[in-house]
Parts: sequence; structure tokens; C-alpha cells
Amino acid sequence: MRILDRYIIRSVLKIFLGCLLVFIFLYIISDIFSHLDDILKERIAIATLRHYYLAFIPIIFVQVTPFACLIATLYSIGTLNRNNELIAMRTAGQSIFQITKSIIIFGIVISAVVFWVNDRLLPYSTEITEEIKSEIESGSHKSQKEDQYLTNLAMYGLKNRLIFVNKFYPASNKVEGIIILQHDDKQNLTKKIVANKGVFRDGLWRFYQSITYNFDQNGQIINEPLYYEEEIIPIPETPKDFLNQRLRPDFMNIFQLEDYIWKLSKSGAITVIRNLKIDLYQKFTTPLTSLVIILLGIPFSVMMKKRATGLSSIGISIMVGFLYYVLNAVSIALGKAGILMPILSVSLSHLLALVASLYLIDKIS
Repeated sequence: MRILDRYIIRSVLKIFLGCLLVFIFLYIISDIFSHLDDILKERIAIATLRHYYLAFIPIIFVQVTPFACLIATLYSIGTLNRNNELIAMRTAGQSIFQITKSIIIFGIVISAVVFWVNDRLLPYSTEITEEIKSEIESGSHKSQKEDQYLTNLAMYGLKNRLIFVNKFYPASNKVEGIIILQHDDKQNLTKKIVANKGVFRDGLWRFYQSITYNFDQNGQIINEPLYYEEEIIPIPETPKDFLNQRLRPDFMNIFQLEDYIWKLSKSGAITVIRNLKIDLYQKFTTPLTSLVIILLGIPFSVMMKKRATGLSSIGISIMVGFLYYVLNAVSIALGKAGILMPILSVSLSHLLALVASLYLIDKIS
């Protein structure tokens, strides 16, 4: 690495880490004060709070990293410009791309780190923080896990099955109030199974007091319903799959989302699949925000020389960043409405921002 690159990246890293620590500190302090009444009322243990905020750090990191990148870029390049160091570099034959190469590489590395945190740590962190927050707000942190159950679960299973469960007890792998609807490739109902309760044991589902209805192509019942006091039904879904259904897409990692979309692919749930694909693609494009923000900040930071120009450049760059987020939100909404393709809806704002930033950098070079 060149001395010049080391000099620039050292400044960027120092500002970035400083901003990151300040943002995390302010975020945690703000959250503590917003829930202080509940914490004091429920007498939440220090260990519980420590666990909560340690799990909260990956969430804060993903959210504030783009802003820290923008400030680090504006300050570092702006300082070079105000001290006339940027002019000296350009006089020596260095282009803007060559000068900012180390910052762009830094943006790529940060985007890779955010991608890893977003996929590996964020789902677990979000689940932990939601559970602890719910316990703090409801005062139920002393409840026993074995008495807990999930209600009103719905799952798209394999072989075009829709599975509805009234109650699911994760600790004992028991379900109550089961309805299974099986469809053909044209989404015509072919079979309906209603059971009072079920237990998952030895890799098999055993349903009790179950009634099976068979239907023809016109939706009419064929023959008499079949009643079983106990029946083993060969469905591949496990209690773990039911647990995943309580997770929002932001609670899932890429593998879980891909697996869930694959299971839904033959169910005919077009809208649900489209929205889940958008959530999946966002897990790939969202980490690129840090890199895009850096590229947007470079041309404006180069213009920061005089005080008035510097302040206006900061204001313009922040406004451009805000418009970038607005455009991203609008394109996502259009994608979920079915107007844009999922892949286009999540990448449109990134592509436009990338083209605009490259054009502005080339213009000032």
C-alpha cells in the first residue's frame, strides 16, 4: 500500500470508528431513557439489560454504518482539500479515483462486513432483543418456558399443502387444532385433514381424532369422511419449520429465506412469494448502501474548501443521501405492489446512485 493510501485510510478509519462508537453510545442511552420507567417498575436485572444491549449492537451497527461512512468520507477528503493537500496530489498527476481508491476499497470491505453481520448476527440479535423487550414491557420475564405456546400459525408446506395450527407448544412438540389443505398443481383442493391434536415423535407426526375429506375437481366431497382415533401422517414439516413461521423475514438469514421461498414456490401464493423475494434480495443489496454513500460523498467532499462551500457541500450530500433513501423506499413499495420486478425494485436506487456518483466523480476529475 502506498504511503498516500495509508495516510488517507488512517484518517477515514479514525473518523469512522469514532462516529460508530458515538452513534452506538447515543443509541443505547436514548433507548435506556425511553424504557427507563419499565426498567425501574419491573426491576429488570443488570445482567438482563447487559444481554439485551449486547444483542442490540449488531442492529445499531447495520443501521448507523452508512452515516458513519458518509461523515468519515466528507471529513477526511474535506480536510485534505482545505489544507491544499488535494491540490498537491492532483498536481502530481493523481486523479480523483486514484486519490480516493483506498476509501472506495474501505467501502467495499465495510459492505462485506455489514453483509456478514446482517446475515449471521442480525437475525439472532433481533430475536433476542424482541424477546427481552417483550418480557420487559409485559412483566412476564418470570414465566416458565414449558407453559408457553404460539397461536395461529400458518405454513405453506411441500406438495402444495397449507397447514394451519391453532396452538403450538415448542417445548413438547405438540400442536392443537390442526387443519391441512392439500391442492393439486392447478390449486384445486383435493384433500382436507382436520385433527384435534398432534405430537411429533420419532421423526413422525401422530394426529389424534382426525377426519380426512377427499374432494373431486369440482370441490365436492368424494365418499364418506374417514375418521381415525390415531393416525400417522407422512408430512416432512417438523416443529422447527413451525417455529420459523413466527419469524419475520428480518428474523431469517439468507438460507432460511431461500428455503422458505422454495417451499412456497408451488403453492400459488404469488404475492407472498414476491414480497419474500424482495426481502431476500434486500439482504444482498442493503449492505451496499455504505459503499454507495461513500461514492456519493466523494464529489461533494472534493468541493469542500472554503467554509461556505464546505457547509453547502455537506448539506447537498446529506440531501442527496436522503433522496437516495426515499427512492429506495419508493422502489421497494413499487416492487411489493407488483409494478416492478423484485430484483429491480431492490437495486434501482443503488444503480441510479452509482451512476450519479460515478458521473460526478468523472466530472470533477
